[in-house]
Amino acid sequence: MKALVVVDFQVDFVNGALGFEGAENLEPIIARKIEECRAAGGKVIFTFDTHGENYLETAEGRKLPIVHCIDGSAGHKLYGKIAECVKADDIVIKKPAFGSLELAEVLRKHNFDEVELCGLVTDICVVSNAMISKAALPEAKIVVDSSACGSGNKEGHAKALDVMRGVQIDVV
Repeated sequence: MKALVVVDFQVDFVNGALGFEGAENLEPIIARKIEECRAAGGKVIFTFDTHGENYLETAEGRKLPIVHCIDGSAGHKLYGKIAECVKADDIVIKKPAFGSLELAEVLRKHNFDEVELCGLVTDICVVSNAMISKAALPEAKIVVDSSACGSGNKEGHAKALDVMRGVQIDVV
């Protein structure tokens, strides 16, 4: 069975505190991927970058002092139509860091043959969770669609895709 992991497609990464031009263009691509995954009998997993009010006091907050994705805030919500795509049987993971060990546990529990990742931000959370997915399921096909993820740092986006290719993640 296939899993589609929609990484952090949240308001703060599209047009909020850490938003960037062009991020909104991923919305129809990701929505289509969700529909296709469900139609093929796959499982959809949504990750949420999730911080508390003490964000600026955390290790991440000290290095990236831009308050974002505070649990319960408008910026924490999924962006646009993607918010309407969540169904009761989907898996939702609130992650306090770039990568999610909970995601690794979920992937192992279900023993997916294929895991595809899309969302934001390619060179931070997408690459982190793709690496975790590969470590959790080393024999599974791990895929990242370069047209379904993005970053405000175009060079970082390209470098992250290269790093993923280097560890045998299929970048399409």
